Amino acid sequence: MFAKRALWKLALVLLLLLIASAGLQAQDTTLTFISWQVDEPGVGDWWRTAIAEFESTHEGVAIEFTKVARPEYADTFLTLFAGGTPPDIVHLAAFEFQQFADAGWMEDLAPWVENSELDLDGWAGQVKCMWEGEMSCIMLLYFGFVMVVNDAILDSIGHEAPTNWDEMIEVLRAATQDTDGDGIVDQWGICHHTNEGSQYASQLLSYVVGSGAYWTSAEGEVTIDTPEMAEGFTRWKTIFDEGLSPLDLSSGDCHQLMMEGKLATRMEGSWVYNFVRRAEPEVQQHLRIVPVPFEVPVGGGSNVIGMASEISDERKALVWDFIEIITSQEWQEQFGVNVGNPAPRPGTLTDAIYEAVPHVDILVASQTTASENGIDRSPTGLQIVYNEFAKLVRDEAQRMIADDVDPAEVAANLHNLAVELQQDM
Repeated sequence: MFAKRALWKLALVLLLLLIASAGLQAQDTTLTFISWQVDEPGVGDWWRTAIAEFESTHEGVAIEFTKVARPEYADTFLTLFAGGTPPDIVHLAAFEFQQFADAGWMEDLAPWVENSELDLDGWAGQVKCMWEGEMSCIMLLYFGFVMVVNDAILDSIGHEAPTNWDEMIEVLRAATQDTDGDGIVDQWGICHHTNEGSQYASQLLSYVVGSGAYWTSAEGEVTIDTPEMAEGFTRWKTIFDEGLSPLDLSSGDCHQLMMEGKLATRMEGSWVYNFVRRAEPEVQQHLRIVPVPFEVPVGGGSNVIGMASEISDERKALVWDFIEIITSQEWQEQFGVNVGNPAPRPGTLTDAIYEAVPHVDILVASQTTASENGIDRSPTGLQIVYNEFAKLVRDEAQRMIADDVDPAEVAANLHNLAVELQQDM
């Protein structure tokens, strides 16, 4: 009897020690989470609130939320993964996760989904997260481009919001002005990102798609050397040749000009509404979301969430708990309100989002049209080298503008460069 009692006590002590050890270990657990959205209006707040919710239900576990700017983002992640120190929570643009998945660095989420209550049936853009038969991520935002117009500027030049290219170029020309008479242009028809980074190619793509062209076919064949592509590049060149957009600015700089009431138009993904909401009331009252002036808008996946395949099973379980929170009905509904875009989860178009985002039907129509036409920033056949391809696009477009090169010649040269890039994959 004594021996049995002693054995029971010993087992109890060992159990208590294990519990205490687990508690101490949990106290020291910090999940790393890198994002470019840390200080972005709307979505940054949503992330921080979700992190607080996770930490409140996981005692002793913290999430370290760190910002890396978009221009350095892919290179930073490649360095971290290659060095064996990836972030636990993997947040990537939808056009760049493929190279990480292709290297085996992304955990297959299919088993985690199967063992959870998460239903991805009808989840917008989720098919884009499949790579080589594995579910490398979960889509966080599927979008279509829209246009912001400043009605005060449009009224002053006697124009309506443009509905096609001919109307658009007239608006841009009329709106670009020196408003204070000091000899320097201080109001522009539009503003595009022209600094380093893949956003350059995304902005130019509006004119490419608007001209009836695209980088590749549905089968992944490069399709750049076409008259339609040359027309798209011609439109882009016209805007900068005529000074209708300022030069050497980032998207952040363009947002600032828009919020200051110095742009007649701005074309971007649905997240642009968060910057509209940040404008001062005297400017914000004149800003309005309308469809882009092209039959087909740029669209597709924006950003995705996943986990590193090389972290421990214990950390993977914690990361999955966080993913379950942000993909839940409650948090997806809140996403729509905070971010100003329909969440990818079906059934989240509530009265609250219609109240917060009155143009939500325009957003839905834009992303639906882009999807139906197979348009995505990351072209089929070039996904795992997209950042390199985007740099080629920027280099060739900048050469076209700086050296006054024929857009048809640029399209032909870019076509050959893209084919070579594809063959070297």
